[in-house]
Amino acid sequence: MDVKSRNHLLLNHEALVRDIKTSYIMDHMIADEVLTLQEEEKVKAQTTQKERAAMLIKIILAKDNYSYISFYNALLHEGYKDLAALLQDGIPIISSCNGNKSMDGVTSYVRTVLCEGGVPQRPVVFVTRPKLVKAIQQKLYNLRSEPGWVTVYGMAGCGKSVLTAEALRDHHLLEDCFPGGIHWISIGKQDKAGLLMKLQNLCSRLDQDFSLSQRPPLNIEEAKDRLRLLMLRKYPRCLMVLDDIWDSWVLKAFDNQCQVLITSRDRSVTDSVTGNKYEVPVESGLAHDKGLEILSLFVNMKITDLPEEADSIVGECKGSPLVVSLIGALLRDFPNRWGYYLRQLQNKQFKRIRKSSSYDYEALDEAMSMSVEMLNENFKDYYKDLSVLQKDVKVPTKVLCILWDMETEEVEDILQEFVNKSLLFCDRNGKSFHYYLHDLQLDFLTEKNRNQLQELHKKIVNQYKKHYKLHIPTPAQEDCMYWYNFLAYHMASANMQNELCALMFSLDWIKAKTELVGPAHLIHEYVEYSHILDQKVLRENFQEFLSLNGHLLGRQPFPDIIQLGLCQPEISEVYQQAKLQAQQELVKGAFYLEWVNKKSMKNLSRLVVRPHTDAVYHACFSKDGQRIASCGADKTLQVFKAKSGEKLLEIKAHDDEVLCCAFSADDRFVATCSVDKKVKVNCCQFNNTNDQLLLATCSNDTYIKLWDLNKKYCRNTMFGHLNSVSHCRFSPDDKYVASCSSDGTLKLWEVCSANELKTIDIKDFFRNADEYQDDVEVLVKCCSWSANCATIMVAAKNRLLLFDVITSDLLAEVLISHHSTIQYCDFCPGNQLVAVALSHYSVELWNTESFLKVADCRGHLSWVHCVTFSPDGSLFLTSSDDQTIRIWESSKVCKSSALVLKRELDVVFQDDGLMILAILNQVFKSRTGHEKSVQHCQFTSDGRTLISSSDDSTIQVWNWQSEEYIFLKGHKEAVKNFRLLENSRLLSWSFDGTVKVWNICTGIIEEDFVCHEDAVLSCAVSPDATKFSSTSADKTAKIWSFESSSVLHELHGHKGCVRCCTFSFDNKFLATGDDNGEIRIWDVSRGELLHLCSPITVDEGESTHGGWVTDLCFSPESNMLVSCGGYLKWWNVTTGESLQTFYTNGTNLKSIYVSPSFKVYVTIDNLGILYVLRMLE
Repeated sequence: MDVKSRNHLLLNHEALVRDIKTSYIMDHMIADEVLTLQEEEKVKAQTTQKERAAMLIKIILAKDNYSYISFYNALLHEGYKDLAALLQDGIPIISSCNGNKSMDGVTSYVRTVLCEGGVPQRPVVFVTRPKLVKAIQQKLYNLRSEPGWVTVYGMAGCGKSVLTAEALRDHHLLEDCFPGGIHWISIGKQDKAGLLMKLQNLCSRLDQDFSLSQRPPLNIEEAKDRLRLLMLRKYPRCLMVLDDIWDSWVLKAFDNQCQVLITSRDRSVTDSVTGNKYEVPVESGLAHDKGLEILSLFVNMKITDLPEEADSIVGECKGSPLVVSLIGALLRDFPNRWGYYLRQLQNKQFKRIRKSSSYDYEALDEAMSMSVEMLNENFKDYYKDLSVLQKDVKVPTKVLCILWDMETEEVEDILQEFVNKSLLFCDRNGKSFHYYLHDLQLDFLTEKNRNQLQELHKKIVNQYKKHYKLHIPTPAQEDCMYWYNFLAYHMASANMQNELCALMFSLDWIKAKTELVGPAHLIHEYVEYSHILDQKVLRENFQEFLSLNGHLLGRQPFPDIIQLGLCQPEISEVYQQAKLQAQQELVKGAFYLEWVNKKSMKNLSRLVVRPHTDAVYHACFSKDGQRIASCGADKTLQVFKAKSGEKLLEIKAHDDEVLCCAFSADDRFVATCSVDKKVKVNCCQFNNTNDQLLLATCSNDTYIKLWDLNKKYCRNTMFGHLNSVSHCRFSPDDKYVASCSSDGTLKLWEVCSANELKTIDIKDFFRNADEYQDDVEVLVKCCSWSANCATIMVAAKNRLLLFDVITSDLLAEVLISHHSTIQYCDFCPGNQLVAVALSHYSVELWNTESFLKVADCRGHLSWVHCVTFSPDGSLFLTSSDDQTIRIWESSKVCKSSALVLKRELDVVFQDDGLMILAILNQVFKSRTGHEKSVQHCQFTSDGRTLISSSDDSTIQVWNWQSEEYIFLKGHKEAVKNFRLLENSRLLSWSFDGTVKVWNICTGIIEEDFVCHEDAVLSCAVSPDATKFSSTSADKTAKIWSFESSSVLHELHGHKGCVRCCTFSFDNKFLATGDDNGEIRIWDVSRGELLHLCSPITVDEGESTHGGWVTDLCFSPESNMLVSCGGYLKWWNVTTGESLQTFYTNGTNLKSIYVSPSFKVYVTIDNLGILYVLRMLE
């Protein structure tokens, strides 16, 4: 031992001898192989505690540096932090030569890699199983050159995790196969929200420098992509260990072509993922001799010296390492109770944990009971309090400090007692301690204390209230995530209705929780605890608020939830709370807006239900319209009432995702199809009449099958498609079946003969389009028949195509969207409406006679997979990846959408109100004068003259009463826009790069400015009328003088097309906005940049303004600026900071009209929704 280390031991000898208890410390040192059993016996032979401690230190002084380090670590582990601190400066530096081999055969390189990767340490009592360890290592060597999966499987408690961790303690294995490191993640039984939390923590751990993103991923798909990039860029050739996998769907989040080892009870858990797969089975229990070895190590005896009861105890424990360890820990403290513990096990006097428990260990509850019974009486109540914890949840120390109203050190002492007796596990992550129970232990506790659980939950809630009073935990606090995730669970379990309502109906709580974890978990809680949250109207207010704004609440920067609440109906509790908080914040200088005309906007969804725990792939009405069946990724079929959403039936008959469901014509049967067979069945449809019960199915095997359900056999197999068949549907008269395929064709089949009637090659209609090449692949997604069977509609990519069934002629082709694909389509039975589900989260209704969109239904938070009309067409439903099904009223949706406005409007502000000119597609009086489309029109102040500009490069001045008109001709390309000046003058700008000043009475050009080499996109005139500015697609802006007809300043710095500009009222500032969402504020006199707006962190790939900045306006005092683009934003001109954001239902705002007082704002979004906003005062 180094002299320095010896001196520290001798210097602190008195303090060490006085305080330490040697028993547990020696356990650690024996595990580290620096202390022999004979030396332990020598220490135990001493009569007093001080003598035992003195003997131990004497033995250590005669040993090497590793003994000093082991002793130091044992002090830390057993809670002697002060004593360990005394020895810290004496820790010897271990030589790095020879691979840094340490006393346990593990090199310092291996220790570092495993420590950094979170690999668990060896248990205090550890028995080797070299055959299994070697088997795991051999399988891991298969991952050296290519990605794949190694599955270590066996019964719970058989030691899978310990064996896996031991297999990784090999220098050559890590160096040769996984130089990128090891990353250990404990998974356990998880739902979607729990898995997302695991993934968020993992991404945060791997990306500590935030090189990929400043925020955690908001959904599992995003987390999967983030993880893939991290593995590819930062951790190539690393091994990811997923400990305790229960469900195969969890692995899909980690299926990123990397090296993965998993521990699981289920041998088939990797069936759902791709890549090379290797298996290592672990015996369900320890061999008898290994069980005896564990007991011998706990009681510090040779196996041959163990009492005869030892064999029987190991037998009664069924060889479970966990149970044997529990008994061993008890015998260590009470070595004379072998017979007592054997009798307890043999008599089986304790009730089994739970018959439905997934753990099949007959001795577990007995061992658990005895472990608890051996606790100090004061500690038993503390252990009972842990019954309220949830499985696989690691609880920070602070939560238990609040529960027990104790200091941290006191709580840690209590918990360490539980850990020492194998009743609790501790996860030490840096400075913080997190504690958790094994599932077996928690099952035991909840069963034993079942009658007291409500009171125990009430206790933790009351302690939380006592500690935080009226405050909410902040993200900086260690325990905040626990309360945000589980406080509502504790309140509901305690049946504390008033407290739960106060929590869940609090805007403060919603803001705090959604900002950290997003809205999905909260929405789930409203559904989960709806039986306790009996104030239905309030619950629906908050649930709908989250549903409609979830896409905003999951973004960065986090929106102002008070402003979102102010957009709710005034009778809503959300609005009432938001209004009260806004008024309180106004005193502090905050800025909020009232949506004055929001009463005209109604939530068009009739009912929103969340029957599934995962994506909903399909839903349909029963033939009587009273019920709805749905299916999805959670492998279940759900049937519920169409009016109330009340669940009627839940069936889990498939082993994998359920893709489609259908009611029979008499509503007696529901068919489902799934991917759980070797051939993926994509769709199933019943025929429409009761005469003969037929079912059509289609699959990836390229076939369509007709099944006669009365005779229960496959009647016909129809083949002809060259690739997987994605959809099939009977005609309303049951004469034909239509099928769609990824081979790019639609086929019609005769039902009676099963012969192919005709084929329509959908690819031909894309092959002729300019944007598609000759070899284009077209997946024909779905089809739908008109009620009269004369027309069939096909959806492919982003288009709807309507064909005549008899002639196969294309009747119409509708381009639905440039930016999303069609997921599903359905004809309305009663009229010419067609519903289309889109990948960009919305559903559109189109009229097949006028080929116009008549409604845009938004509310889903993710892809919409299905849209289906009710049998009478009065309702339609939509199902989505966001786990919800929405039921809509067709007439209500269409009626509301009939008032959709164009984005061209003009606003006149008056003292007592305002007048808005908007286009409703109704013609009062018209004139055909332009040869191409009109881009802009405006009345003169007297209302007698209408001025319009056009793509034909002309401007028309029309006195619409006298029918007199003149054309202003001079621009060489389309006129972008114009602005009226004083004295009958007009300023126009064009794509030809020029700006011209006209006399609108004579049509003469008074001034002609050649401003830019590229298109002029906007102009603004200074309030003193001496200057104007121009912005261009050449990414520059310029300030011009009317008097000298020359440029005063050229403004450079924008990285995108400069789309808009405006002067401040005092003529000092010019603001410019570009296509990247950036706003710059310039000094007009010097042409210098003063501030850059929008320097904020946003979600990856998203503009800081949700798109182009299209319009700007200063306040009269020139201290504020409002801008529009994807949404509206208000800015502090002095600092360039954002003051407020108003998110419209749609996007792509074209202009903003502002009152002279800067208190009223008017705009229209791309959905045609009008917004009249007033500053809250």
